[in-house]
Amino acid sequence: MHQPTITNESLGFSIMLVLVAIFISHKEKLALEKDIIWSTLRAIIQLLIVGYILKYIFQVDHEILTIAMVMFICFNAAWNAKKRSKYIDKIFGTAFIAITSGTFLTLIILITSKAIAFTPMQVIPITGMIAGNAMIAVGLCFNNLGQRFNSQQQQIQEMLSLGATPKIASASIIRESIRASLIPTVDSAKTVGIVSLPGMMSGLIFAGVDPLEAVKYQIMVTFMLLATASLSTILAGYMTYIKFYNERHQLLINTLNK
Repeated sequence: MHQPTITNESLGFSIMLVLVAIFISHKEKLALEKDIIWSTLRAIIQLLIVGYILKYIFQVDHEILTIAMVMFICFNAAWNAKKRSKYIDKIFGTAFIAITSGTFLTLIILITSKAIAFTPMQVIPITGMIAGNAMIAVGLCFNNLGQRFNSQQQQIQEMLSLGATPKIASASIIRESIRASLIPTVDSAKTVGIVSLPGMMSGLIFAGVDPLEAVKYQIMVTFMLLATASLSTILAGYMTYIKFYNERHQLLINTLNK
């Protein structure tokens, strides 16, 4: 079977698609040219750096380096998730704990069940997939919480004045925020194989793996994404809501009116 290869010429032709997007943005006055160019350059630089780092880690194959890379991925996922939190300051710690907890629990189950081996070639790519998905869900959770607390200030104040605790007053907001944050992950799981052929499954098929074997791996990945995103988002939601109140259990109006 012919193995597909990507040459420098192939990459050169593929960048023409980006130029088409830039041209359309300029012609339609969408003002996205700088963002597209910056995103493209950043992606190229980041991927090249990560490629060289992974090549070294795969060759060394050391447990400490593998764990360090997993922590690095979780750190960056938390850093990007906290950017969604315009209503709350100092939220990085919460994002890091939520994403790292969900990621490590999933990895531990996969490794102990021998679904994957504790090698950098398997652990690091899996970590990237599940932490990246958790990052999106947690970031959405922060944003949803802020918007809902902002729009429902009056109802919350009334419940607090009637003697409700912050947890009781926030219960519906937490539930709705978590539910809304998981919609992309749930919808992705619903349409996998029908609308989309995910990257891991497509990559295995490209590499010549039997499609049914590739499907098994993709089912495992789907379970991982759902589990990690759910756990991380639930942790983030219940660790974050209290930050909208002061030590006297009063709603922080100034925070919401930023």
